[in-house]
Amino acid sequence: MTKLLVASRNAKKLGELRRILEAEGIEGVEVVGLADVEEFPEAPETAPDFEGNAVAKARDAVAATGLPTIADDSGIAVDALNGMPGVLSARWSGKHGDDEANLDLVLAQLSDTPDERMGAAFVCAAALVLPDGTETVVRGEWRGSLVRERRGANGFGYDPIFVPEGGTRTSAELSPAEKDADSHRGRALRSLLPDLRKLAG
Repeated sequence: MTKLLVASRNAKKLGELRRILEAEGIEGVEVVGLADVEEFPEAPETAPDFEGNAVAKARDAVAATGLPTIADDSGIAVDALNGMPGVLSARWSGKHGDDEANLDLVLAQLSDTPDERMGAAFVCAAALVLPDGTETVVRGEWRGSLVRERRGANGFGYDPIFVPEGGTRTSAELSPAEKDADSHRGRALRSLLPDLRKLAG
C-alpha cells in the first residue's frame, strides 16, 4: 500500500481525492493528510500564481515526510474584478479562511456590477511531487457566474454564491458526487490519474 500525502488539513479535500480514486478503481493508495504526519514548518503561500503555490507546498511536504505528495492551490477568479481574488481567495478579507467575511467583501465589491457581468471561474492547480524529484503540475477550471445571495450548505469558501455554467443551483447546493464530477479540483485531480495509477502499481 503506497501512502499518498495530501498537503492539507481540509477533510473535504481528502474525501474528494478518496472518492475519485475509488470511482476510478485505483487501489493500493492510502490517502493521508497533514494531520496524519509529523508536523513540519509550512512556508507561506507567496507565489503570484496557483501553480507556484501548489508546487512549493508539495515540495516542502515531500522534503519533510519523504512521501509522494499532492498539494493544490485554488481560488476564484472574478471577471469584473480582473481575475481577483485569485491566489488571495482564502484571505481576501484580510484574515485567512474567514469564508463569511470573504463572501461579504466580494459581494460588496460587485454591488454595482450588472447580473450579466457576474462571470467567474473556480481555478485549481494541483502538483504531484514524488520523492525522486518528479513533478507534475495540472490545472482545472470551472466556469460559471456569481449570485448575490448565499444558497446551499454543502462545500466551503465561495461555493454558496457560485452557479456553474449551464446550471441553476450553486456549488453549495450540489451533492459531493455532483461537485466531484465537475469541479475545478475534481478536474485537476483527474488529470493526475495516469500518474496516480503508476504510483498504485
